[in-house]
Amino acid sequence: MLQIISIDSDVRLRVVLVGVQLPELSDAQVASSLDELARLCKTLGLDPVARVTQRRRSTGSATVLGAGKLRDLAKLTGGVGAVPSRVPAVRQRQRDDEPPEVDAAPLLDQGEADEPDEVEHGEIDDGDAKRAEVVVFDHDLTPSQLRNLEGATGAQVLDRSSVILHIFQRHAHSREARTQVEIASLKYLAPRLRATGRGGDRQQGGIGIRGGAGESALELDRRRVRDRIAELERELVNLERDATGRRDRRGARAVALVGYTNAGKSTLMRALTGAEVLVADRLFATLDTTVRVLHPEAMPRVLVSDTVGFIDRLPHDLVASFRSTLAEAREADLLLHVVDASDPLYRERLSITRRVLHDLGVDQRPELLVLNKADRLDSGQREALAAEHPDSIAVSALDKDDTASLRETMIAWLERAMIEASLFVPYTTPRILHVIRQSARVLSEAHEDAGTRLTVRAPAAIIEQLRAAGAV
Repeated sequence: MLQIISIDSDVRLRVVLVGVQLPELSDAQVASSLDELARLCKTLGLDPVARVTQRRRSTGSATVLGAGKLRDLAKLTGGVGAVPSRVPAVRQRQRDDEPPEVDAAPLLDQGEADEPDEVEHGEIDDGDAKRAEVVVFDHDLTPSQLRNLEGATGAQVLDRSSVILHIFQRHAHSREARTQVEIASLKYLAPRLRATGRGGDRQQGGIGIRGGAGESALELDRRRVRDRIAELERELVNLERDATGRRDRRGARAVALVGYTNAGKSTLMRALTGAEVLVADRLFATLDTTVRVLHPEAMPRVLVSDTVGFIDRLPHDLVASFRSTLAEAREADLLLHVVDASDPLYRERLSITRRVLHDLGVDQRPELLVLNKADRLDSGQREALAAEHPDSIAVSALDKDDTASLRETMIAWLERAMIEASLFVPYTTPRILHVIRQSARVLSEAHEDAGTRLTVRAPAAIIEQLRAAGAV
C-alpha cells in the first residue's frame, strides 16, 4: 500500500497539536477535539507534547495561523516562522506545463491580528533535542497550506485526515478492509502529489512528434494513481459480490454493534458472545467486522457483529469506501447503538454516529440505544439519562448482570417480530426438522403416524421459507 506519511512506528516522534477556534466553536468543543486528536496521535505512535490554538474567522489563509502565532509554533519546532520564497516551486510547475498555483489569501495574513491564546509548551524547551518533529492540525489542509507550513516550521506537517488514514492502514487486516483503506488513501494522496517536489519530464517527445515534451513525472504519477484506484474499486466490487453469500444465516437473527470509536463496542461484544475479540483503550482498535453467536445461545440463533467505530470529521472517501464493511449493519435486524455515557460530549458523539449511518444508508434499521460505561455515573446522572432517553438501556460492559439484562432485552425485542405457527414435517423429509430447530424456537413437538407436528415461533419470512422447503 502506498504510504501517506513517513512515520517510523518504532520511534515516538514529538508532536505539536494545532487547533483553530472558529466563531461557532466553544472553548470546550475545541479542547475536546484536541483531546481526541491527541488520542489519535498516540494510537499512531506519536507523542503529543504541546498545543497551539488560535481564534480565527476561517482556516482558508495560506498558513492557517496568523503571522505571530506561526512564529510561536516555529519556536516549538525550530523553524524559521515564515514561508520561504516559493519561486522555485512556481518555476518547477511551469516546467511541468501547469499553471502556477495562487493562494486566495496573503501568505502571512497580516490583516487579522493574533489572539492571545496560550501556547502550552509541555516537555519542550529551547534545546534542539526537545523540539517537536511533527505538527498535526485538527482539520484538513490543502496541498499549498501543507507546503507553506512545512517550510515555516521545518517539521513534518499532517492534518487530521492523514492521521486517521494512517491508523486505518495499520489496523486493517482483512483483504476487504485493506482494499477499502488503500482506495481512501490514494484519493487523499492524489491532489497532494504536487507537494512531493518531483518534477521534470519523464519522457521526451519522439522523432517527428511536435511539441517536444512528453508526459511529465507528475502527470504519470497522477495517471498511475487513477489507474490503481480504478483497479481497487473493481476488486472491491468483486469482494462485495463474493460476500453476498456469507450471510446465509439459516434463519439466524442479526444484531450489529455501532457507535463512536472507543465507546466500548468490542468489550460489549466479548461480554455478549464470549469471543476473543481485540479490546484496547485506543481509537479504531476494530476495523474488520467480527461476527459471533450470542452466548448463551438463543433459538433461533442470534449473530452479533462488531463494526468499525466512527469519529468526528471522518474522511469522506473513507466513509464511502467502508460501505461494504458495514454490510452487517445494513442487513441487521437490530442495531445496538453503543454510547459512552460517561463522556460529557456523548450527545455530540451520538449525533455524529447517526449522521454517518444516515450517509451510509443504515439509519433505517431499528435501533436500541445502549448507554455504556454506566458504572462511571452516579445515581443522579443515571436518572437524568433515563429521563432523557426512556427507550435506552444503561449498562456496564464489565458487569455480568448488566450484559445479561441487555441480552434478554435484545431477545425480547427480536421476538416482537416473530409469529407462532404450526408445522407438520413428514417422516420422508427428516432434514427439515434440523432446519426448523436451527431457525425457529420450538414450543412443542409431537410425533404422529405420518410425521412430526411442531408449534414454533419465528419471523414470518422464516415460516414461509420452511413451508416452501417442505413443512406444511
